Amino acid sequence: MNASLLRPAIYIAALCGLYLATAMFLPAMVDLYYGHKDWQVFALSGFMVGGLSLMTALATRGPPPAFNKRLGFLLVNLLWGVFSLVGAIPLFLAEHELSFAQALFESVSGITTTGSTVIAGLDTLPRGLLLWRSLLCWLGGIGIVALGIFILPFLKVGGMSVFKLESSDTNDKPFARLASFTRAFLAIYVLLTLVCMIAYDLAGMSHFDALNHAMSTVATAGFSTRDASFAYFDSEAILVIGTIFLTIGSLPFSVLIILAVRRRLNTLREPQILVFLGYLCAFSIMLAVYHHLRNDVGLGTALIHSFFNIASILSTGGFASDDYTLWGPFAVVLAFFATAIGGCSGSTAGGIKTYRFVIIFNIIRSGLKRLIYPNAIYPVRYGNITVDADAQRGVFLFVSLFLTLWVLGSMTMAAMGYDFLTAVSAALTCLANVGPGVGPVIGPVGNFSTISDPALYLLSLLMLLGRLEILTVLVLLTPVFWRQ
Repeated sequence: MNASLLRPAIYIAALCGLYLATAMFLPAMVDLYYGHKDWQVFALSGFMVGGLSLMTALATRGPPPAFNKRLGFLLVNLLWGVFSLVGAIPLFLAEHELSFAQALFESVSGITTTGSTVIAGLDTLPRGLLLWRSLLCWLGGIGIVALGIFILPFLKVGGMSVFKLESSDTNDKPFARLASFTRAFLAIYVLLTLVCMIAYDLAGMSHFDALNHAMSTVATAGFSTRDASFAYFDSEAILVIGTIFLTIGSLPFSVLIILAVRRRLNTLREPQILVFLGYLCAFSIMLAVYHHLRNDVGLGTALIHSFFNIASILSTGGFASDDYTLWGPFAVVLAFFATAIGGCSGSTAGGIKTYRFVIIFNIIRSGLKRLIYPNAIYPVRYGNITVDADAQRGVFLFVSLFLTLWVLGSMTMAAMGYDFLTAVSAALTCLANVGPGVGPVIGPVGNFSTISDPALYLLSLLMLLGRLEILTVLVLLTPVFWRQ
Protein backbone atom coordinates (compact mmCIF):
# COMPACT_ATOMS: atom_id res chain seq x y z
CA MET A 1 0.00 0.00 0.00
CA ASN A 2 1.33 3.41 -0.94
CA ALA A 3 2.14 5.48 2.15
CA SER A 4 0.65 8.51 0.40
CA LEU A 5 -2.79 6.93 0.91
CA LEU A 6 -2.22 5.88 4.51
CA ARG A 7 -1.22 9.39 5.64
CA PRO A 8 -4.41 11.21 4.57
CA ALA A 9 -6.58 8.36 5.89
CA ILE A 10 -4.95 8.66 9.33
CA TYR A 11 -5.23 12.45 9.15
CA ILE A 12 -8.97 12.37 8.49
CA ALA A 13 -9.48 9.73 11.18
CA ALA A 14 -7.59 11.94 13.65
CA LEU A 15 -9.83 14.92 12.82
CA CYS A 16 -12.90 12.76 13.42
CA GLY A 17 -11.33 11.65 16.70
CA LEU A 18 -11.20 15.32 17.70
CA TYR A 19 -14.93 15.68 17.06
CA LEU A 20 -15.67 12.61 19.15
CA ALA A 21 -13.40 13.86 21.93
CA THR A 22 -15.29 17.17 21.96
CA ALA A 23 -18.59 15.29 22.22
CA MET A 24 -17.33 13.60 25.42
CA PHE A 25 -17.59 16.89 27.29
CA LEU A 26 -21.38 16.91 26.90
CA PRO A 27 -21.95 13.84 29.14
CA ALA A 28 -19.18 15.18 31.40
CA MET A 29 -21.19 18.36 31.99
CA VAL A 30 -24.38 16.35 32.54
CA ASP A 31 -22.74 14.13 35.16
CA LEU A 32 -21.13 17.16 36.79
CA TYR A 33 -24.52 18.87 37.00
CA TYR A 34 -26.10 15.80 38.63
CA GLY A 35 -23.13 15.28 40.94
CA HIS A 36 -21.94 11.94 39.57
CA LYS A 37 -18.21 11.30 39.60
CA ASP A 38 -18.24 9.79 36.10
CA TRP A 39 -17.82 13.37 34.84
CA GLN A 40 -14.13 12.93 35.57
CA VAL A 41 -14.03 9.86 33.33
CA PHE A 42 -15.56 11.70 30.38
CA ALA A 43 -13.40 14.79 30.92
CA LEU A 44 -10.21 12.71 31.17
CA SER A 45 -11.20 10.65 28.11
CA GLY A 46 -11.97 13.83 26.17
CA PHE A 47 -8.61 15.42 26.94
CA MET A 48 -6.73 12.17 26.32
CA VAL A 49 -8.41 11.37 23.00
CA GLY A 50 -8.37 15.02 21.93
CA GLY A 51 -4.66 15.41 22.65
CA LEU A 52 -3.71 12.20 20.87
CA SER A 53 -5.92 13.06 17.90
CA LEU A 54 -4.48 16.56 17.65
CA MET A 55 -0.89 15.29 17.70
CA THR A 56 -1.70 12.66 15.10
CA ALA A 57 -3.42 15.23 12.88
CA LEU A 58 -0.46 17.60 13.06
CA ALA A 59 1.98 14.77 12.32
CA THR A 60 0.06 13.58 9.25
CA ARG A 61 -1.04 16.93 7.85
CA GLY A 62 -0.29 17.48 4.18
CA PRO A 63 -1.77 18.13 0.74
CA PRO A 64 -4.82 15.92 0.11
CA PRO A 65 -4.45 13.30 -2.64
CA ALA A 66 -7.07 12.66 -5.29
CA PHE A 67 -9.86 10.53 -3.86
CA ASN A 68 -9.78 7.02 -5.31
CA LYS A 69 -11.20 3.61 -4.46
CA ARG A 70 -8.22 2.41 -2.43
CA LEU A 71 -8.29 5.52 -0.26
CA GLY A 72 -12.06 5.17 0.09
CA PHE A 73 -11.92 1.56 1.30
CA LEU A 74 -9.06 2.29 3.68
CA LEU A 75 -10.67 5.44 5.05
CA VAL A 76 -14.06 3.84 5.74
CA ASN A 77 -12.54 0.95 7.70
CA LEU A 78 -10.15 3.20 9.61
CA LEU A 79 -12.90 5.67 10.55
CA TRP A 80 -15.26 3.04 11.92
CA GLY A 81 -12.42 1.29 13.73
CA VAL A 82 -11.30 4.54 15.38
CA PHE A 83 -14.87 5.52 16.27
CA SER A 84 -15.51 2.13 17.87
CA LEU A 85 -12.33 2.20 19.97
CA VAL A 86 -12.70 5.83 21.04
CA GLY A 87 -16.36 5.35 21.92
CA ALA A 88 -15.46 2.42 24.15
CA ILE A 89 -12.94 4.32 26.30
CA PRO A 90 -15.35 6.14 28.67
CA LEU A 91 -17.61 3.08 28.78
CA PHE A 92 -14.65 0.96 29.93
CA LEU A 93 -13.40 3.51 32.47
CA ALA A 94 -16.84 4.39 33.88
CA GLU A 95 -18.04 3.26 37.29
CA HIS A 96 -20.36 0.65 35.75
CA GLU A 97 -17.36 -1.71 35.42
CA LEU A 98 -17.74 -3.19 31.96
CA SER A 99 -15.04 -5.48 30.60
CA PHE A 100 -13.23 -4.14 27.56
CA ALA A 101 -15.09 -6.60 25.33
CA GLN A 102 -18.40 -5.35 26.74
CA ALA A 103 -17.40 -1.69 26.37
CA LEU A 104 -16.26 -2.29 22.79
CA PHE A 105 -19.47 -4.17 21.97
CA GLU A 106 -21.59 -1.34 23.39
CA SER A 107 -19.58 1.25 21.44
CA VAL A 108 -19.73 -0.69 18.16
CA SER A 109 -23.44 -1.24 18.71
CA GLY A 110 -23.94 2.51 19.08
CA ILE A 111 -21.69 3.63 16.22
CA THR A 112 -23.25 1.10 13.84
CA THR A 113 -26.75 2.03 15.15
CA THR A 114 -27.41 -1.62 16.01
CA GLY A 115 -28.82 -1.04 19.48
CA SER A 116 -27.80 -4.31 21.14
CA THR A 117 -26.69 -3.71 24.70
CA VAL A 118 -24.71 -5.52 27.39
CA ILE A 119 -25.85 -3.14 30.11
CA ALA A 120 -28.59 -4.16 32.55
CA GLY A 121 -30.11 -1.63 34.92
CA LEU A 122 -30.43 1.24 32.45
CA ASP A 123 -33.07 2.91 34.66
CA THR A 124 -30.44 3.58 37.35
CA LEU A 125 -27.48 4.27 35.05
CA PRO A 126 -25.79 7.70 35.39
CA ARG A 127 -27.28 10.20 32.95
CA GLY A 128 -23.93 11.03 31.41
CA LEU A 129 -23.42 7.41 30.38
CA LEU A 130 -26.94 7.22 28.95
CA LEU A 131 -26.34 10.41 26.98
CA TRP A 132 -23.01 9.09 25.67
CA ARG A 133 -24.70 5.96 24.32
CA SER A 134 -27.31 8.09 22.56
CA LEU A 135 -24.65 10.41 21.15
CA LEU A 136 -22.79 7.42 19.70
CA CYS A 137 -25.99 6.35 17.94
CA TRP A 138 -26.77 9.84 16.69
CA LEU A 139 -23.25 10.57 15.40
CA GLY A 140 -23.05 7.07 13.93
CA GLY A 141 -26.26 7.75 12.04
CA ILE A 142 -24.74 10.85 10.43
CA GLY A 143 -21.71 8.85 9.31
CA ILE A 144 -23.86 5.99 8.00
CA VAL A 145 -26.02 8.25 5.83
CA ALA A 146 -22.91 9.98 4.46
CA LEU A 147 -21.43 6.55 3.77
CA GLY A 148 -24.52 5.38 1.90
CA ILE A 149 -25.03 8.57 -0.13
CA PHE A 150 -21.52 9.71 -0.97
CA ILE A 151 -18.94 6.92 -0.57
CA LEU A 152 -20.39 3.45 -1.20
CA PRO A 153 -21.97 4.35 -4.59
CA PHE A 154 -18.57 5.64 -5.71
CA LEU A 155 -16.88 2.44 -4.49
CA LYS A 156 -19.59 0.34 -6.23
CA VAL A 157 -20.04 -1.84 -3.17
CA GLY A 158 -22.79 -4.45 -3.13
CA GLY A 159 -24.61 -3.11 -6.17
CA MET A 160 -24.87 0.44 -4.82
CA SER A 161 -23.50 1.88 -8.06
CA VAL A 162 -27.18 2.00 -9.05
CA PHE A 163 -27.39 5.10 -6.86
CA LYS A 164 -24.26 6.79 -8.11
CA LEU A 165 -26.29 9.34 -10.06
CA GLU A 166 -27.85 10.56 -6.83
CA SER A 167 -24.55 11.58 -5.33
CA SER A 168 -22.10 11.97 -8.19
CA ASP A 169 -23.87 13.23 -11.27
CA THR A 170 -24.70 16.94 -11.33
CA ASN A 171 -27.85 16.37 -13.36
CA ASP A 172 -29.54 14.17 -10.77
CA LYS A 173 -28.29 15.20 -7.37
CA PRO A 174 -30.39 17.82 -5.64
CA PHE A 175 -27.62 20.43 -5.42
CA ALA A 176 -24.82 21.34 -7.78
CA ARG A 177 -22.24 21.33 -5.02
CA LEU A 178 -21.53 18.59 -2.50
CA ALA A 179 -21.19 21.14 0.32
CA SER A 180 -24.78 22.32 -0.23
CA PHE A 181 -26.00 18.71 -0.21
CA THR A 182 -24.17 18.04 3.05
CA ARG A 183 -25.53 21.16 4.76
CA ALA A 184 -29.07 20.27 3.71
CA PHE A 185 -28.68 16.71 5.01
CA LEU A 186 -27.36 17.87 8.38
CA ALA A 187 -30.14 20.44 8.69
CA ILE A 188 -32.82 17.81 8.02
CA TYR A 189 -31.17 15.30 10.37
CA VAL A 190 -31.04 17.84 13.21
CA LEU A 191 -34.58 19.09 12.47
CA LEU A 192 -35.99 15.55 12.52
CA THR A 193 -34.28 14.95 15.87
CA LEU A 194 -35.69 18.15 17.37
CA VAL A 195 -39.23 17.49 16.10
CA CYS A 196 -39.09 13.90 17.36
CA MET A 197 -37.82 15.06 20.76
CA ILE A 198 -40.61 17.65 21.09
CA ALA A 199 -43.23 15.08 20.06
CA TYR A 200 -41.96 12.57 22.64
CA ASP A 201 -41.90 15.28 25.29
CA LEU A 202 -45.48 16.36 24.56
CA ALA A 203 -46.60 12.71 24.60
CA GLY A 204 -45.39 12.24 28.17
CA MET A 205 -41.67 11.43 28.20
CA SER A 206 -39.38 13.40 30.50
CA HIS A 207 -37.13 15.96 28.81
CA PHE A 208 -34.10 13.71 29.23
CA ASP A 209 -35.86 10.57 27.98
CA ALA A 210 -37.28 12.48 25.02
CA LEU A 211 -33.84 13.76 24.01
CA ASN A 212 -32.17 10.36 24.22
CA HIS A 213 -34.96 8.46 22.50
CA ALA A 214 -35.19 11.07 19.74
CA MET A 215 -31.48 10.71 18.94
CA SER A 216 -31.77 6.94 18.93
CA THR A 217 -35.02 6.91 16.95
CA VAL A 218 -33.87 9.17 14.09
CA ALA A 219 -30.65 7.15 13.90
CA THR A 220 -32.78 3.93 13.93
CA ALA A 221 -30.44 2.71 16.65
CA GLY A 222 -32.53 1.30 19.50
CA PHE A 223 -30.62 2.43 22.59
CA SER A 224 -33.11 3.28 25.34
CA THR A 225 -32.78 4.81 28.78
CA ARG A 226 -35.02 2.07 30.17
CA ASP A 227 -34.53 -1.70 30.45
CA ALA A 228 -38.13 -2.21 29.28
CA SER A 229 -37.55 0.04 26.25
CA PHE A 230 -40.80 1.66 25.04
CA ALA A 231 -42.91 -0.69 27.17
CA TYR A 232 -41.84 1.39 30.18
CA PHE A 233 -43.85 4.41 29.02
CA ASP A 234 -47.10 2.47 28.42
CA SER A 235 -48.32 5.08 25.92
CA GLU A 236 -49.88 4.40 22.54
CA ALA A 237 -49.22 8.01 21.50
CA ILE A 238 -45.48 7.50 22.05
CA LEU A 239 -45.61 4.29 20.00
CA VAL A 240 -47.29 6.11 17.09
CA ILE A 241 -44.63 8.84 17.20
CA GLY A 242 -41.88 6.22 17.30
CA THR A 243 -43.39 4.36 14.35
CA ILE A 244 -43.51 7.54 12.24
CA PHE A 245 -39.92 8.58 12.89
CA LEU A 246 -38.49 5.06 12.61
CA THR A 247 -40.16 4.81 9.21
CA ILE A 248 -38.80 8.21 8.14
CA GLY A 249 -35.32 7.17 9.29
CA SER A 250 -35.56 4.10 7.03
CA LEU A 251 -36.13 6.17 3.88
CA PRO A 252 -33.31 7.48 1.64
CA PHE A 253 -32.12 10.82 2.97
CA SER A 254 -31.34 12.00 -0.57
CA VAL A 255 -35.03 11.66 -1.37
CA LEU A 256 -35.99 13.44 1.86
CA ILE A 257 -33.72 16.34 0.90
CA ILE A 258 -35.26 16.66 -2.56
CA LEU A 259 -38.74 16.43 -1.05
CA ALA A 260 -38.02 19.06 1.60
CA VAL A 261 -36.13 21.52 -0.59
CA ARG A 262 -37.81 21.17 -3.98
CA ARG A 263 -41.26 19.93 -2.85
CA ARG A 264 -41.15 17.19 -5.49
CA LEU A 265 -43.63 14.57 -4.32
CA ASN A 266 -42.77 12.32 -7.26
CA THR A 267 -39.48 11.48 -5.53
CA LEU A 268 -41.48 9.27 -3.17
CA ARG A 269 -42.19 6.97 -6.11
CA GLU A 270 -38.67 5.58 -5.92
CA PRO A 271 -39.06 1.76 -6.16
CA GLN A 272 -37.43 0.85 -2.86
CA ILE A 273 -39.61 3.33 -0.95
CA LEU A 274 -42.83 1.87 -2.34
CA VAL A 275 -41.68 -1.70 -1.69
CA PHE A 276 -40.45 -0.89 1.83
CA LEU A 277 -43.70 0.83 2.81
CA GLY A 278 -45.62 -2.02 1.17
CA TYR A 279 -44.12 -4.83 3.21
CA LEU A 280 -44.06 -2.67 6.36
CA CYS A 281 -47.85 -2.33 6.09
CA ALA A 282 -48.40 -5.95 5.00
CA PHE A 283 -46.29 -7.45 7.82
CA SER A 284 -47.83 -5.15 10.44
CA ILE A 285 -51.43 -5.81 9.42
CA MET A 286 -50.88 -9.59 9.27
CA LEU A 287 -49.25 -9.57 12.70
CA ALA A 288 -51.98 -7.34 14.17
CA VAL A 289 -54.77 -9.58 12.91
CA TYR A 290 -52.93 -12.64 14.22
CA HIS A 291 -52.34 -11.00 17.62
CA HIS A 292 -55.97 -9.86 17.76
CA LEU A 293 -57.42 -13.28 16.98
CA ARG A 294 -54.98 -15.45 18.95
CA ASN A 295 -54.54 -13.36 22.09
CA ASP A 296 -57.89 -11.57 22.22
CA VAL A 297 -56.27 -8.13 22.03
CA GLY A 298 -58.26 -5.14 20.74
CA LEU A 299 -57.64 -4.60 17.03
CA GLY A 300 -56.65 -0.95 17.49
CA THR A 301 -54.11 -1.79 20.19
CA ALA A 302 -52.82 -4.74 18.16
CA LEU A 303 -52.32 -2.49 15.12
CA ILE A 304 -50.40 0.16 17.08
CA HIS A 305 -48.08 -2.39 18.72
CA SER A 306 -47.62 -4.40 15.51
CA PHE A 307 -46.77 -1.35 13.40
CA PHE A 308 -44.31 -0.12 16.04
CA ASN A 309 -42.50 -3.43 16.49
CA ILE A 310 -42.38 -4.26 12.78
CA ALA A 311 -41.18 -0.72 11.97
CA SER A 312 -38.57 -1.14 14.69
CA ILE A 313 -37.32 -4.42 13.19
CA LEU A 314 -37.42 -3.40 9.51
CA SER A 315 -35.80 -0.04 10.22
CA THR A 316 -33.27 -1.96 12.36
CA GLY A 317 -34.28 0.41 15.17
CA GLY A 318 -34.34 -2.34 17.79
CA PHE A 319 -36.93 -0.86 20.17
CA ALA A 320 -39.73 -2.99 21.63
CA SER A 321 -43.13 -2.18 23.10
CA ASP A 322 -43.81 -5.73 24.26
CA ASP A 323 -42.30 -9.20 24.18
CA TYR A 324 -43.75 -10.02 20.79
CA THR A 325 -42.16 -13.47 20.89
CA LEU A 326 -44.94 -14.40 23.35
CA TRP A 327 -47.66 -13.47 20.86
CA GLY A 328 -47.34 -16.84 19.13
CA PRO A 329 -45.21 -18.82 16.65
CA PHE A 330 -46.22 -16.68 13.66
CA ALA A 331 -44.93 -13.56 15.43
CA VAL A 332 -41.59 -15.25 16.14
CA VAL A 333 -41.13 -16.43 12.54
CA LEU A 334 -42.18 -13.08 11.09
CA ALA A 335 -39.83 -11.16 13.38
CA PHE A 336 -37.00 -13.56 12.59
CA PHE A 337 -37.22 -13.11 8.82
CA ALA A 338 -37.98 -9.38 9.05
CA THR A 339 -34.65 -9.00 10.88
CA ALA A 340 -32.68 -9.65 7.68
CA ILE A 341 -34.66 -7.39 5.33
CA GLY A 342 -33.76 -3.88 6.51
CA GLY A 343 -34.69 -0.45 5.17
CA CYS A 344 -33.67 1.64 2.17
CA SER A 345 -30.22 2.56 0.89
CA GLY A 346 -28.90 5.95 1.96
CA SER A 347 -30.75 5.69 5.29
CA THR A 348 -29.62 4.83 8.80
CA ALA A 349 -31.25 1.39 8.51
CA GLY A 350 -29.19 -1.78 8.11
CA GLY A 351 -30.00 -5.28 6.84
CA ILE A 352 -29.85 -6.58 3.28
CA LYS A 353 -31.85 -3.47 2.19
CA THR A 354 -34.92 -3.17 0.03
CA TYR A 355 -33.33 -2.12 -3.25
CA ARG A 356 -31.44 -5.42 -3.45
CA PHE A 357 -34.69 -7.36 -3.23
CA VAL A 358 -36.15 -5.16 -5.97
CA ILE A 359 -33.16 -5.87 -8.24
CA ILE A 360 -33.20 -9.60 -7.49
CA PHE A 361 -36.93 -9.76 -8.30
CA ASN A 362 -36.34 -8.00 -11.62
CA ILE A 363 -33.41 -10.32 -12.44
CA ILE A 364 -35.64 -13.34 -11.81
CA ARG A 365 -38.46 -11.87 -13.88
CA SER A 366 -36.07 -11.10 -16.74
CA GLY A 367 -34.64 -14.63 -16.54
CA LEU A 368 -38.08 -16.23 -16.71
CA LYS A 369 -38.95 -14.17 -19.79
CA ARG A 370 -35.77 -15.35 -21.49
CA LEU A 371 -36.85 -18.96 -20.99
CA ILE A 372 -39.80 -18.23 -23.27
CA TYR A 373 -38.00 -15.88 -25.71
CA PRO A 374 -34.29 -16.80 -25.49
CA ASN A 375 -33.25 -14.39 -28.25
CA ALA A 376 -35.05 -11.37 -26.81
CA ILE A 377 -33.29 -8.72 -24.72
CA TYR A 378 -34.86 -7.95 -21.36
CA PRO A 379 -32.76 -5.39 -19.48
CA VAL A 380 -32.90 -5.48 -15.70
CA ARG A 381 -34.22 -2.14 -14.50
CA TYR A 382 -34.44 -0.32 -11.22
CA GLY A 383 -37.04 2.36 -11.81
CA ASN A 384 -35.75 4.33 -14.78
CA ILE A 385 -32.19 3.03 -14.35
CA THR A 386 -30.80 0.04 -16.24
CA VAL A 387 -28.90 -2.17 -13.82
CA ASP A 388 -25.64 -3.22 -15.48
CA ALA A 389 -23.96 -6.60 -15.03
CA ASP A 390 -21.49 -5.27 -12.44
CA ALA A 391 -24.28 -3.97 -10.22
CA GLN A 392 -26.20 -7.23 -10.55
CA ARG A 393 -23.09 -9.18 -9.65
CA GLY A 394 -22.54 -6.87 -6.66
CA VAL A 395 -26.04 -7.53 -5.35
CA PHE A 396 -25.68 -11.32 -5.54
CA LEU A 397 -22.16 -11.17 -4.09
CA PHE A 398 -23.40 -9.17 -1.10
CA VAL A 399 -26.38 -11.44 -0.43
CA SER A 400 -24.19 -14.55 -0.76
CA LEU A 401 -21.63 -13.18 1.68
CA PHE A 402 -24.38 -12.05 4.07
CA LEU A 403 -25.80 -15.57 4.21
CA THR A 404 -22.32 -17.12 4.46
CA LEU A 405 -21.29 -14.88 7.36
CA TRP A 406 -24.61 -15.55 9.08
CA VAL A 407 -24.00 -19.32 8.87
CA LEU A 408 -20.37 -19.04 10.00
CA GLY A 409 -21.28 -16.68 12.83
CA SER A 410 -24.08 -18.98 13.99
CA MET A 411 -21.82 -22.03 13.92
CA THR A 412 -19.11 -20.21 15.87
CA MET A 413 -21.62 -19.08 18.51
CA ALA A 414 -22.92 -22.65 18.78
CA ALA A 415 -19.34 -23.93 19.17
CA MET A 416 -18.99 -21.52 22.10
CA GLY A 417 -21.85 -23.31 23.82
CA TYR A 418 -24.94 -21.24 22.96
CA ASP A 419 -28.24 -22.85 22.05
CA PHE A 420 -29.47 -22.89 18.46
CA LEU A 421 -31.94 -20.01 18.76
CA THR A 422 -29.51 -17.72 20.58
CA ALA A 423 -26.62 -18.53 18.22
CA VAL A 424 -28.57 -18.07 14.99
CA SER A 425 -30.47 -15.04 16.23
CA ALA A 426 -27.43 -13.25 17.67
CA ALA A 427 -25.42 -13.66 14.47
CA LEU A 428 -28.33 -12.42 12.34
CA THR A 429 -29.33 -9.44 14.47
CA CYS A 430 -25.74 -8.19 14.71
CA LEU A 431 -24.97 -8.71 11.02
CA ALA A 432 -28.22 -6.93 10.08
CA ASN A 433 -27.67 -4.21 12.74
CA VAL A 434 -31.14 -4.74 14.22
CA GLY A 435 -30.46 -4.97 17.97
CA PRO A 436 -32.61 -7.51 19.84
CA GLY A 437 -32.69 -11.10 18.73
CA VAL A 438 -35.21 -13.87 19.30
CA GLY A 439 -35.46 -16.08 22.37
CA PRO A 440 -35.26 -15.71 26.15
CA VAL A 441 -31.61 -14.60 26.30
CA ILE A 442 -31.27 -11.83 23.71
CA GLY A 443 -34.94 -11.35 22.77
CA PRO A 444 -36.86 -8.07 22.94
CA VAL A 445 -36.94 -8.17 26.76
CA GLY A 446 -33.39 -9.53 27.15
CA ASN A 447 -29.90 -8.21 26.44
CA PHE A 448 -26.35 -9.39 25.72
CA SER A 449 -25.06 -9.01 29.30
CA THR A 450 -24.68 -12.80 29.75
CA ILE A 451 -22.78 -13.31 26.49
CA SER A 452 -19.09 -14.18 26.98
CA ASP A 453 -16.27 -11.83 25.97
CA PRO A 454 -15.04 -13.97 23.03
CA ALA A 455 -18.59 -14.10 21.65
CA LEU A 456 -18.93 -10.32 22.08
CA TYR A 457 -15.77 -9.76 20.01
CA LEU A 458 -17.24 -11.96 17.28
CA LEU A 459 -20.58 -10.15 17.35
CA SER A 460 -18.82 -6.76 17.31
CA LEU A 461 -17.03 -7.82 14.13
CA LEU A 462 -20.32 -8.93 12.58
CA MET A 463 -21.89 -5.56 13.40
CA LEU A 464 -19.05 -3.73 11.66
CA LEU A 465 -19.19 -6.08 8.67
CA GLY A 466 -22.92 -5.58 8.31
CA ARG A 467 -22.78 -1.80 8.67
CA LEU A 468 -19.92 -1.39 6.19
CA GLU A 469 -21.69 -3.58 3.61
CA ILE A 470 -19.32 -6.56 4.15
CA LEU A 471 -17.35 -6.10 0.92
CA THR A 472 -15.85 -2.83 2.16
CA VAL A 473 -14.14 -4.75 4.96
CA LEU A 474 -13.31 -7.99 3.16
CA VAL A 475 -11.56 -6.16 0.30
CA LEU A 476 -8.79 -5.25 2.75
CA LEU A 477 -8.07 -8.97 3.18
CA THR A 478 -7.19 -9.42 -0.50
CA PRO A 479 -3.47 -9.29 -1.36
CA VAL A 480 -4.17 -7.26 -4.51
CA PHE A 481 -5.44 -4.34 -2.41
CA TRP A 482 -2.05 -3.93 -0.73
CA ARG A 483 0.04 -4.12 -3.89
CA GLN A 484 1.63 -0.95 -5.19
